[in-house]
Amino acid sequence: MELIKNIFLPITAPIKFIQEHFKAVVFIVILIALYIPQSDQDLTPNNLQEINLFGPIMDATEVVAQLDEAAQNSDIKGVLLVVDSPGGAVAPSIEIAYAVKRLKEVKPIAVYAKGTIASGSYYASIWADKIIVNPGSMVGSIGVIMQGADLSGIMSKIGIKTQTVKAGKYKQVGTTDRQWTQYEVNELNKVIQGTYDMFSKDVADARKLDYTKRDFYANAHIFTAYQAQKIGLVDDVTVMYNAKEQLRVMSKISKDEAVWNKEDQFEKFMKKLMASSAVTLHTYFPALVLK
Repeated sequence: MELIKNIFLPITAPIKFIQEHFKAVVFIVILIALYIPQSDQDLTPNNLQEINLFGPIMDATEVVAQLDEAAQNSDIKGVLLVVDSPGGAVAPSIEIAYAVKRLKEVKPIAVYAKGTIASGSYYASIWADKIIVNPGSMVGSIGVIMQGADLSGIMSKIGIKTQTVKAGKYKQVGTTDRQWTQYEVNELNKVIQGTYDMFSKDVADARKLDYTKRDFYANAHIFTAYQAQKIGLVDDVTVMYNAKEQLRVMSKISKDEAVWNKEDQFEKFMKKLMASSAVTLHTYFPALVLK
C-alpha cells in the first residue's frame, strides 16, 4: 500500500496542495496570465505614449511625473495627452501646463480632447504642439471663479455663533458664517482678476491670439468644437484614431514602426472586474440614465 502511495505521490501531492491553497493558486495563475507576453510586440518598448488627464484637476503629481518621464525617455518619440476634464484648481493646472511646455522642447506633444476641455484642463493643454478635439467636445470656459456660502441664516436658526480672534483686516475673507463685506469682495476680486489676467495672457501667448480681444475667446465663454477651431482655441476637430495618426506623423514614425503604450494589465483586469460588479448592481438597483 505504501509503495502504491509513493508511486502516485507526484500526482497526488500537487492536487493536495491545490486543494489546500486554492485561492493562492488562482491568484498566481491570474498574475501569470496577465503579465506573460502575448507576442513579440509586447516585448518591444513603445515609442508613442498616451497619457490621460481625466476628471477634476486637484493634484497634478501623477500626470506631471508621466509627462516628465516621457520627456526623459529616449524610446518615446511623441506623446498624446488625452483630456476629458471640466478643469479644477489653478496651481495643479499650471503645473501640468508647464510640464507640457517642457516636453514640447524635446519631442512632439499633441492634446486630444475626447469630451470636455475647459477651464483648468484647457490651461493645462495650451502649450501642446496641437490641440485636437472630438466633434462633440465642449471647449473653453477660460475664466476664474471663487464661491462661498453665507450660512449665517441657518446658523441663527439653530443657535450657532462663531467667535474669532484675528490679526489683519482681511484674515476672515471668504468665511461662511456671515455675508462678506464690500472691502472683502474687493480683495477677492483683486485675486480673481489677477489670476484671470494670467490665464488669458498665457492662452494668448501659447495660441498666438490677440490679448486685447480676449473677450471673444476668454470671458468664460463655452464653445463647441468647431466654434473653438474657428476662433483659434483648437487646431483640428476629429476622432481619436486620426489624432493618434497626426501624432505619429509629427513624431516621424512609420505605421509599421508605431508602438503605443498599453494599459497596465492588472489595472485593466480590475476595471473589468469593477465594470462587471457595476452591471450586477445596476440589475438589482436601477439608476436613472440620460440617453
